[in-house]
Order: sequence, then C-alpha cells, then structure tokens
Amino acid sequence: MTRDNLYSLGLEDHDRLNHELGGGIPRGSIVLIEGDYGAGKSAMSQRFSYGLCETGHSVTLLSTELTVSGFIDQMHSLSYDVEDHLLDERLLFLHADVDTGSGRRLTKPSEDDGNRKELLNRLMNAEAMWNADVIIIDTFDAILRNDPMFEALIRQNEERQAALEIISFFRDLVSQGQVIVLTVDPSTVDEEAIGPFRAIADVFMELQMVEVGNDVRRNISVKRFAGMGEQVGDTIGFSVRADAGIVIESRSVA
Repeated sequence: MTRDNLYSLGLEDHDRLNHELGGGIPRGSIVLIEGDYGAGKSAMSQRFSYGLCETGHSVTLLSTELTVSGFIDQMHSLSYDVEDHLLDERLLFLHADVDTGSGRRLTKPSEDDGNRKELLNRLMNAEAMWNADVIIIDTFDAILRNDPMFEALIRQNEERQAALEIISFFRDLVSQGQVIVLTVDPSTVDEEAIGPFRAIADVFMELQMVEVGNDVRRNISVKRFAGMGEQVGDTIGFSVRADAGIVIESRSVA
C-alpha cells in the first residue's frame, strides 16, 4: 500500500510508533484498541491524535474521562503540545460525561436527562464530530454501558443486532476514507456486545500488561492489520513516560 493511502502518525523524530505500524493507519479503516484499565488506551489515543494533527490531518477525540482542561494538562505531561491544533480547529476535543449528565454535552443543554437513553443516537447525530479525517472514541465501552437502550437490547439477548446497527453507521463513514478508532476495556462489556466490533475491525490491537519482577511491561499485540504499509510487528513493546509520551521499546516480527 502506498503512503497516499495511509494516515501517518508522524513524530518520527520523537518515537518509532509510526514506523512500527507500517507507516500509518490505512484510510477507510475501523481501528479497535482493547486493553484493561491502566494498559495505556488513553495515552495511545492521545499519541494518535497529536501525531495525526502534526501530519496535517483533522481529528476528533471524544473522551469519556477527561474534561478539556484535564486533556490539555494530560497532553502537556506527555510533551504533546496541542494548543495550536485546538485553536486552528484541526483537533476537536469533546468530553462526554456519561456518568453524571453534566459537563460539555453533545446536544443542547436545555434537553432533559431523560434523553440520555438515546446516547448512541445522539452521538451519531452530532454531525460536527464526524467531519474529521480521524474520529477517536476513548473509551467506547463507556458509551455502550451508559446507553440504557443498548443495555435493554442486551437484556433481550439482542446485543449483536444493536452492535450491527452501530457498525453500519461506522461503515458508511469509512467508505468515504475516514478512520474510526475505538478504545475498549473488554472486561466491562459482554462478549456478545464486543464480538461484532472485533470481527469487523480492519485494525485490531490489544494492549497488554505483563509483570516482570517489579516492573510492568506493556505490549501492543497486533491481532489484525488490513491494508498495512510496510511490515507490521506482531508484538510491539512500549512504555508511557512523563515528558516523553509513548516510547517504543522493542519489536518482534512473526
């Protein structure tokens, strides 16, 4: 695949992530990044966002955890200075407060919290967030868990049908060349709910934590990478460091 068909993650002089992932993420891809709590999903989302903006791509990052100020503070701590990208509207950051109903909303503040049951529909109808080249939702499982309509379908054993409706919406977007990145903590959602997303993901990566003595080592286990550029390693060691962000440690190729 030529680099014209890849969204470069940039920062080649900062880390080797773009190189290890074959030169970038293929256009028109659904990317699933799984990992337990503390595995580095948010840091990876932030690294993707910053690197993509640095290479001239537009990004929407929806966080279920960080507010705008918390996001900027977190990016500073990783040496990812995003103010210019925010001001230039290359990066759109949204906070979805799915637990309390307060904070920055995806719809008009005057709407009552009874409409929270349509969280997924409101998300899909928030047109501004889907205009970017790359849309990152961190964490997607929190959206699913806090949508009572989705929960009701799960109780009726219809979670697969609910997932397929969301996937259809994503497929329409990626058919136009956009990229959707979803981070998920698989321990928080039913296997039947997450299974369809795993099955259709063009890029599927699992963030793993392995205890070695007193150290915790992190790996990106690449389960699937359709449309890759150069060779992509099956296991990529990384760490998350203050003042450095994501740092690639090692790679082995299957």
